[in-house]
Amino acid sequence: MVNNTINKPSFWSRRLVLGTTVAGAVMFFVVGIVFWGGFNTAMEATNTTEFCINCHEMKDNVYQEYKPTIHYSNRTGVRAGCPDCHVPRPWIHKVVRKIQASYEVYGWLTGKLDTKEKFDAHRFTMAKSVWKAMKTTDSRECRNCHNFESMNPEFQKPRARKQHLNAFETGQTCIDCHKGIAHHGVRDKLSDEELEALEAPNPAYIREVPQMYKDGLARVEAKEAAEKAALKAEKEAEKIKVQAQIEKAVADATSKLSKAPQAAVVESNAAASASTSDINVDWSKANATDIGVFYPGTASIEWVLGRKHGGKRAFTKGDRCVECHGEEIADIGNNIASGESEKVEDPALIPGKRGSFDVTINAAHDAENLYLKFSWADGEHTPAPFVDGGKMDPANSMKLAFMVATDEVEYADRAGCWGTCHADVNGMPFVPEKDVLMGSDLAKRLDFSNGLTKYTKESRTKLELKGRRGKALGGWDQLKDEADIKAAVDSNKFMDIVRYKAGEGKVEDGYILAERQMHGGQGGEVNAILENGTWTVMVKRKLKSDKAGDVSIEAGTVYNFGFAIHDDYTNGRYHHVSFGYKLALDNDEAEINAAKL
Repeated sequence: MVNNTINKPSFWSRRLVLGTTVAGAVMFFVVGIVFWGGFNTAMEATNTTEFCINCHEMKDNVYQEYKPTIHYSNRTGVRAGCPDCHVPRPWIHKVVRKIQASYEVYGWLTGKLDTKEKFDAHRFTMAKSVWKAMKTTDSRECRNCHNFESMNPEFQKPRARKQHLNAFETGQTCIDCHKGIAHHGVRDKLSDEELEALEAPNPAYIREVPQMYKDGLARVEAKEAAEKAALKAEKEAEKIKVQAQIEKAVADATSKLSKAPQAAVVESNAAASASTSDINVDWSKANATDIGVFYPGTASIEWVLGRKHGGKRAFTKGDRCVECHGEEIADIGNNIASGESEKVEDPALIPGKRGSFDVTINAAHDAENLYLKFSWADGEHTPAPFVDGGKMDPANSMKLAFMVATDEVEYADRAGCWGTCHADVNGMPFVPEKDVLMGSDLAKRLDFSNGLTKYTKESRTKLELKGRRGKALGGWDQLKDEADIKAAVDSNKFMDIVRYKAGEGKVEDGYILAERQMHGGQGGEVNAILENGTWTVMVKRKLKSDKAGDVSIEAGTVYNFGFAIHDDYTNGRYHHVSFGYKLALDNDEAEINAAKL
């Protein structure tokens, strides 16, 4: 008898794709889960700060540097650990990074970094590798927490707002500006070529500015404008109060003249004359603006254009100094004057010197003249310890100078008179010795009797900005020929300067190009008063001039303006300076807007 029964394979023996049995598939599945679980567990176990600092190389070096930073401890309690910054979150990139880390394990096994000395010797190489990786990925790990599109400019300082907006528009990425924020910085070891290449904008990273960011920017700018207006109104009210007190005191003194003895009459007349001015202007019709001045230390135009200035890129593309630093004037000055600035060093500080103060400028004009009134609080005397008697200029307790220039002068549009301050002029770090100056061929063309004075880039063939191979910064010895200098004068490529010396009662008018020449201009009238602890300096100057080195002021044109005040008998670079501002006639967009009388 034939058995027709077909023996079917059991469920576990059934064949699946590629001939695999169900039992085999289940076994592979279970093994896969176990393998994947083990792999993933191992991946995550090696992806913690605790694992990273298991070896003393990390724990004793970069971990100790990281703990005092804001990434470790801050007001919100959000901590960014080692893997948050150094391990990608996307799985593929994470695996690639883990494979790369095997080389680092090899370095650990061979003792390549097992001492602090060895670690520091290799720190720069390791830092460059991280910087390069972050630049390539558009700072991917930074953006896990600090997404540009989520930023609210209302909680940022003006400088940060400006730089982040620049990052949107030009294609900057986080690591361009934020190197060394969690570990000791070694950015200064990069060559200029390396730095420029690493920090160059990448057009692929350009982002559209989010509407949320624009709205926040508008709100914070409106808020700051309102606060500034309120402060201005408060100061105006205080000035009116003080002026009323002065007028009452003068009136009382005048009413007693007929009753007072002759000796008292002389003193009262002196007080009365000090309160009157030969420049008769109704200042209530003038426009007023408050501008802070600050102590600059040894900061020069070479410093502004150099690697120590984080805003170099913004400056070179046309941003004005005041756009980034207008709200930081007091902080900048105080840090430099106290010696606490990390970027601008001053080897000759005056203890107690105030870092900044506010100056009110009233501006007006008529058909022929420009009128300026500068007012500020006088400071306490702080003797300069490196000058006999403590007074650098004993003859003048105060000097005030202002400069005016057209856009023909490079840097004047964004820095004002700052472009005339160089690293090799009197009192600065790279000033040549007197015998070097007098022994040079330029001694026949320039007046070195008082050392090396201010000059502009237009008068030099080049400026040394980088100091490569020990070169001195500046360009004192790169003077153009006389024909070029004359052409520069004819083309308004100079800064017109007016200076008043209070002790001598002297007005000087010249210009700065190849050097500072304090004569030859049309001059002007100045009246200065120090009363009740407040300096008031009034200036009257003709709008039009036919003198070489003078800038004529006319309606419809905006001029570049900067000023400096030497208070407390100081001289040279020990002044307080302004950033660059705009001066114009009847133009609300200019910070110094001269109103028509």
